[in-house]
Amino acid sequence: MLIIAGAGSGKTRTLTARLLKLIESGVPAEQIVAITFTNKAASEMLKRVEYAINPNSGPFIGTFHAFGSRLLREEAAFYNRTRSFTIFDSDDTLSAIRKAIKNINARGEKYKPAVIAGKISKIKSTFEDPYSFLNEGMYAIYEEYEDMLKKNNAFDFDDLIEKTVSLLANKKEIRKKYEEKFSHILVDEYQDTNPAQHELIKLLAGNKKNVNVVGDDAQAIYGWRHADIKNVLDFENTWGTAKVVTLDQNYRSTGNIIGAASALISKNKLQRKKNLWTENKTGEPISVVGTMSPDGEAYWIADKLKKSTEDKAILYRTNAQSRAIEQALITNNIPYKIFGGIRFYDRKEVKDVISALRIAANPKDSISIERLGKIIPKSKLLNIVEKLTKEGGKLSPKEAIEFFLEESEYASRLESKFQNVEERMENLHELIIFSGEFDSLETFLEKVSLLGSTDSPSKISAEKNRHPVSLMTIHMAKGLEFNEVFISGCAEGLIPHQRSLDYRESFEEERRLLYVAMTRAREKLSIFYYGVPSQFLYDIPEKFIKYEHIGGGFDSLPDEETTYIE
Repeated sequence: MLIIAGAGSGKTRTLTARLLKLIESGVPAEQIVAITFTNKAASEMLKRVEYAINPNSGPFIGTFHAFGSRLLREEAAFYNRTRSFTIFDSDDTLSAIRKAIKNINARGEKYKPAVIAGKISKIKSTFEDPYSFLNEGMYAIYEEYEDMLKKNNAFDFDDLIEKTVSLLANKKEIRKKYEEKFSHILVDEYQDTNPAQHELIKLLAGNKKNVNVVGDDAQAIYGWRHADIKNVLDFENTWGTAKVVTLDQNYRSTGNIIGAASALISKNKLQRKKNLWTENKTGEPISVVGTMSPDGEAYWIADKLKKSTEDKAILYRTNAQSRAIEQALITNNIPYKIFGGIRFYDRKEVKDVISALRIAANPKDSISIERLGKIIPKSKLLNIVEKLTKEGGKLSPKEAIEFFLEESEYASRLESKFQNVEERMENLHELIIFSGEFDSLETFLEKVSLLGSTDSPSKISAEKNRHPVSLMTIHMAKGLEFNEVFISGCAEGLIPHQRSLDYRESFEEERRLLYVAMTRAREKLSIFYYGVPSQFLYDIPEKFIKYEHIGGGFDSLPDEETTYIE
């Protein structure tokens, strides 16, 4: 059974009720597997059903990786490991890959560990053939890395699913053992499954096909993590005699919000059509606000927050957008909390660049020199420091940042250590834009220091007895809800993101992102843009919208020629 659960339709409650019904109808609890995507979701489900189960013989309720870990503990000998194997996290994996590169790279070729880690992760998540997917040198590193895992009695995070799938696929007696052990499989957020997770469910279910999954293709927003929306779209083809149930009543949002979000998502071609509806009140129209700049937008939000409800959130497409928002909130003494992220001026790449500017302004700043010495070889660093010091008084903040990034080859250094290089460079691009407003290093650094050292949001909240506003990316907001939601930067190049414009799958995922953002709101929703408004805004009928403008916005969306992907 596939349950298509629209936004705010009670998805988790439905899956929990299904689990309880199975137990009540006589299915032994220990034969049930309920798989979620987060430990938080697993804990919530367990709390709802624990009254009905025996603690010593209950169902398995946990994440895909937790399930894989448990199975591999039992079958570790197949991979020449013991049941006490170590699980490598991302840092462990990078360290092991660096050693693997050192072990086999006799010719001194330059391989970037983070790039290779990403490729290995894709191989294990999507069943790419390593030999054809990697070049000769990378394949040697891959084999050396796999050998190191074995020697260390370890699996990496992706192995917990990939190695489990390989075991069940290649060992009939082990597959039969688990087919008999587990009679019913329940899966949450099925639209977020990747090929390896999808294959794991198929192998566990076997010929019984007692599989019940819950998901919403309209909220499939993790393609970049190898999630495959086709697992939901092609469900009947995969399972044959599948029943499909649609939950299309929304219990969360007002009629205007649901009407606008439904009109938006209806434009996607890759989807299961549904008509989301609600018995809730019509509510206020959605505010669409045009401004001149990120800072103008941020101060408009801050002004609205002074008289808004307590349960509120600001959502944005990229982490770099938080810079202007944080600045406006701090200036207006509004407490905030960043979910799943770090305050802008606390981010590693931002702190590194600020350290370089401090050296340019003050050559005696040994703390900043020491910080940069951890990422740049000493001889190269001394040369950069000398040039920065010499030019420090002549360079504007923007010029100094660009000088440092070029001389230090900073982007390349990031690429060797991190997989999210684009996101980190977006943060630096935002810093460069902001620095362009200042003529002198001293003035810019003073401004940054004051913003960074201002009372923390938690301290402001405690002193003023105020609830902090939640800041997060749209990806982090999935599964959450708030009385009032502000969607920042709904402009071309941000959402849809510039990187998505050449591919239908990516482009439609961007539209789903905006849909997810809109359906987080219960009572009030405001969407703003600066520059060219997102083409997605033209998908929302005007009857659901109230236009506002500040410093260059419009009373309605401008009649721009917009390029749609057909």
